[in-house]
Amino acid sequence: MSLPCPYIAFPGQAREAMEFYQSVFGGELTFSTYGEFGFEGGPADGIMHSTLKGDDFELMASDTPPGMPHQEGSQISLSLAGDKADEEKLRGWFDKLAEGGSISMALEKQVWGDLYGDVTDRYGLRWMVDIGQEG
Repeated sequence: MSLPCPYIAFPGQAREAMEFYQSVFGGELTFSTYGEFGFEGGPADGIMHSTLKGDDFELMASDTPPGMPHQEGSQISLSLAGDKADEEKLRGWFDKLAEGGSISMALEKQVWGDLYGDVTDRYGLRWMVDIGQEG
């Protein structure tokens, strides 16, 4: 399971920005596009998710999803991720973060196969919780 790590939303510049960060910090960079998962309403090559992993850091990013406005000031979220073995702990954190806050996406199965939910806590911080499937 990973500890909280930054997740940055870009208005169509995620690939360019993450390639720049890789040139600065090194590490392994991966991308998934909206087109790979059949999303419509935006460019198929738009970045749905990217991860830059180094020996001692992880940075994630995406382009703002099709149909959602990009809002300055809400560009960074915190991500909590794990697999089925971590599900109980991650669900507990999601529920606690939702107390006094608001759930914008219920923690449920998504098109990429993981359980995923999105919650804004009582202090206005956005948390993205992803529970990957084993294998």
